Amino acid sequence: MRNKKAPHISVAIDCIVFGFDGSDMKLLLIQRGFDPERNKWSLMGGYVDEDESVDAASGRILENLTGLSGVYLEQLHTFGSVKRDTNERTISITYFALIDIAKYKQQLSADYHAEWFPVNNIPKLIFDHNEMVEMAKKRLQYKAALHPVVFELLPEKFTLPQIQSMYDAIYEVNFDKRNFSRKLLSTGLLIKLNEKDKMGSKKGAFYYTLDKDKYEENLFKIFSLIITPDHLQF
Repeated sequence: MRNKKAPHISVAIDCIVFGFDGSDMKLLLIQRGFDPERNKWSLMGGYVDEDESVDAASGRILENLTGLSGVYLEQLHTFGSVKRDTNERTISITYFALIDIAKYKQQLSADYHAEWFPVNNIPKLIFDHNEMVEMAKKRLQYKAALHPVVFELLPEKFTLPQIQSMYDAIYEVNFDKRNFSRKLLSTGLLIKLNEKDKMGSKKGAFYYTLDKDKYEENLFKIFSLIITPDHLQF
C-alpha cells in the first residue's frame, strides 16, 4: 500500500488576553484586518512559521499585534474542527495571557484597533473564538483556586478590596466582604505594607503584597478557605 501524501493543514495561534483594571475583568480584542470576516472582532491570532515552536509563535504573535511582551502565557487547548475556519483547513492552538492592565496600558499597538471589553459583555467573535473564550474563563476560575498565577492580574502591591474585586470578577459572584477579608488575612500569606491607597476614601485601604515563598509552601491553603467546589467549573 502506497503512503498517502501528507495533507496541507495550517497551524494557527489564538491568544485570549485577560486583564484586570482594578475593578473589572477585561478581554483584549482586535478588529480582523483581512477577509474573510474583515473588520469583525477577533482574538489575537496568526500562523506558526515553519522554523518556530508553537510557544515561540504565541509570544511573537501577541507582541506583533498588541505590543505586549514578557507577559504570562499558558497553552489552553487545540481547536481542530474541520470547518472552523472558512478560508482553509486550520488547526488553532489557543493560549491565555494574564496581565495587569495599568502596567501595560501604554504598550498597546494602535495598528490593529486593540480594545478592552468586559469579559461578561463581549461582542460576537469570528469563527469559534467565543467558544475559546468560554473555555479560557473556566480555566481561569480553576487556576484562581489553585495557583498564584492570577496575581499576574494585580500590581505588585494591592488592597484587600482590589483582590476581592478580582475574585468577584473571575467567578462572577459577590463574595461576602467581611468573610473574604477575614479568611484571606487568616492565611498569613499576605504582607501588610505601611502605606495606604486613599483614592477610594479619606480613611484609605492598606496595601498588601503576596509572600511568594509562603504561597509556594501552602499552595492550597488560601483558596481552600475562600473558594468552594460550587465555584469551580473546569
